[in-house]
Amino acid sequence: MILEMVASGGDRPVVTANGRSLTASDLLARARAAAHRFQGHPAVLYLSPSHLAYPIALFGAALAGIPFIPLNYRLGEHQLARLLARHPDALVLRPADLDALLSDEETTEAPELAPDQDSVDQDSVAVVLYTSGTTAEPKAALLRHRHLMAYVLNTQEFASAGEGDAALVAVPPYHVAGLMNLLTNLYSGRRLVYLPAFDAGEWLETVRREQVTHALVVPTMLARIVAEVPAGDAGTPTLRSLAYGGARTPRPVVERALEIFPGTGFVNAYGLTETASSVAVLGPDDHREALAASDPAVRDRLGSVGRSLPGVEIEIRADDGKPLPAGETGLVLVRGEQISGEYGGRSALDADGWFPTRDRGRLDADGYLFIEGRADDTIIRGGENIAPAEIEDVLVAHPGIVEAVVIGVPDPEWGQRIVAVVVGEGDPAEVRQWVKDRLRSSKTPDTIVFRAELPKTETGKLLRRTLLAELETTHA
Repeated sequence: MILEMVASGGDRPVVTANGRSLTASDLLARARAAAHRFQGHPAVLYLSPSHLAYPIALFGAALAGIPFIPLNYRLGEHQLARLLARHPDALVLRPADLDALLSDEETTEAPELAPDQDSVDQDSVAVVLYTSGTTAEPKAALLRHRHLMAYVLNTQEFASAGEGDAALVAVPPYHVAGLMNLLTNLYSGRRLVYLPAFDAGEWLETVRREQVTHALVVPTMLARIVAEVPAGDAGTPTLRSLAYGGARTPRPVVERALEIFPGTGFVNAYGLTETASSVAVLGPDDHREALAASDPAVRDRLGSVGRSLPGVEIEIRADDGKPLPAGETGLVLVRGEQISGEYGGRSALDADGWFPTRDRGRLDADGYLFIEGRADDTIIRGGENIAPAEIEDVLVAHPGIVEAVVIGVPDPEWGQRIVAVVVGEGDPAEVRQWVKDRLRSSKTPDTIVFRAELPKTETGKLLRRTLLAELETTHA
């Protein structure tokens, strides 16, 4: 169906990168040629930054009936070698191989594009995405064509974009958001603009130069954009929508972003690789209403990830599996047609189709979802379960602290001690008192560690395993 939309675009530019563009007919012809090139291979591995050839490779693999597997090209040599070894016979596309896909044209031997979406087996594997591996080894999450199409059809209206609409994509191609932004924007009719390497100044300049109307960033990117505009308006009048997500975003960053982009609608998106992108969003009206609200409950929604998308159900359960009422914290489970929850030949869905996200959170009375962190991150101190996110929110409200992460390290008396690693400046004793005054003694960090920056992936996810290993060595 998405290729059918592309085919109807003719000579309209649909993808732009590094000053070059592909028209709809260019993309279609080259995807057909790529499908011919890919035949005989069990999969296509894409090992490169965003490139004009990225959509060609994705659609070419779909037409050839084989999985598309974008890998993190920034991984270390040994990590990457382990992933490549899992796909020994796959065709690997490195940067040097991509220009060939751009120069290939449709041949008489290339497969014909069928008239509708049934040209591709909807139950076949479309994409394999490796999870970020921030708390464990990366897992190969399988997304079938039906999962991708369920998300697109439930969230987008076909060819609904305006003639001049353009979407800037700065997230890497191996992230589920990079993949789904390609599909949703092409389906709705927006031109895609790729920024292969993120730089805050270049991001702002690209928005202005390309008259970008929609954009997506991860929290680290948003923080750098905010820092790039220390005062006044960002000067991006065409930007109507700015989505952010992929990790927790400090509230001060969101509040500052709302100031420098006064005419932009903000969207906070929550989802996982296994759920084919977002399952909940906090929309533009929610952001502005929360920012201006005098009611604390409404203002707190700025720290939520919003409400479930069409076609998605969200449930909070206790550790024993029983559903919890509004306001109580537990394990977050999701269900819907877009949810895969599949790793190789193993499904993580329960008998009723619910997928355990391994996140802890709560729903308020109006269905707004608040994520309190990964279940594995819960600190158990003296028998009390403590959510790091609650302490982190108090820490980043401190005037001297920009970012904070709270981790439990082993303790022979209490089971775990609370260590807070913060970016900013201040006196550790004063910061501890700040937390104690707003929470209670049992939730006050035992130790405050100041850092210049926190270890993260390029998509903004905290590398907790790395940080925990360091803390266990230095604060054991």
